Amino acid sequence: MDRRLAAYAVCIEDCRVLLALAVGPDGDRTWTLPGGGVEHAEDPYDTVVREVAEETGLEAVVERLLGVDSRVIPAGERRLPGAPELQNVGIFYRVRVTGGRLCPEPNGDTAESVWTPLSDVARLRRSSLVDIGIALAQSLPATGHVEPVPVGGLVQH
Repeated sequence: MDRRLAAYAVCIEDCRVLLALAVGPDGDRTWTLPGGGVEHAEDPYDTVVREVAEETGLEAVVERLLGVDSRVIPAGERRLPGAPELQNVGIFYRVRVTGGRLCPEPNGDTAESVWTPLSDVARLRRSSLVDIGIALAQSLPATGHVEPVPVGGLVQH
């Protein structure tokens, strides 16, 4: 089993959420939260700020920790053929944009970033991370944990 530690930004302003369009190795396009893997010896707090800048072109500051999600993605459901199952541990932070302008990630996996009305999210082909992040931001559970989001249809791993 592979393991991945990642940090994700939940930025909600004026009933809109900041989303990034991720392009997988197979060309598959899925909306997700800005964020990504924690590099060796990097603090996840720093990771989320770096990832927002890289993927969206925006500068952000962390306002608060929202919670942690752990999920296992079965080998057959991963985007990488032949890869083993993956345990993804995601740390979710509420962030606030302080500057910059939206632009695609240069030489990266993010094709574009947009502010999306919360009312439109359910119609998007998206990562389950989007639903988890929004649920954490809206409910602020004391435990920092929300129920798993079912995957299928428009909701992907």
